Amino acid sequence: MTVPRKKKISIFDLTYIAVGAALICVCSWITIPLPTVPITLQTFAVFCVLGAVGGARGTAAVAVYIALGATGLPVFSGFRGGVGVLAGMTGGYILGFLFSAGFYWLLTSRVKDRLPARIIGMAGGLLICYVFGTAWFVVGYMKAVSIETVAYALSQCVFPFLLPDAVKLTLAFVVSSAIAKRIGRGS
Repeated sequence: MTVPRKKKISIFDLTYIAVGAALICVCSWITIPLPTVPITLQTFAVFCVLGAVGGARGTAAVAVYIALGATGLPVFSGFRGGVGVLAGMTGGYILGFLFSAGFYWLLTSRVKDRLPARIIGMAGGLLICYVFGTAWFVVGYMKAVSIETVAYALSQCVFPFLLPDAVKLTLAFVVSSAIAKRIGRGS
């Protein structure tokens, strides 16, 4: 019986992961404050990193970003950090990025990172982030879970962000495609 060899992580992989995490950090600081969940460029950065460096490296970059914030470094929106932010009202959306990245990675690895898979991976990943973050908001911050509270949560946490997030996703796709070509990942 042969034991499969583990793939080694190269310096290039580590560099892509570190630069990706740094981009997400910087973009999370660019914020338009709103009463519930602020509009940031985190979504743009997460999907730009995934598209540019691929699902595996991109997911690792998102995990590093979340780990940095969990340790207390001020990498989340509003220069905040710590486990309290992750446990707070917007924590579900931040953690949702990890599930989004995992979905993108799984989808693009199954179909050879082709254009339709990348588009579906980004759009589906955003939907996963919305679902996870909104469920977190409803369960953690509403008194009772009902149709009215879900409708309220959607009106506060999803509907105002549909158009801005569609624009950010489109820009992330265009920018990441150009970067991927430059670094030799193809389109």
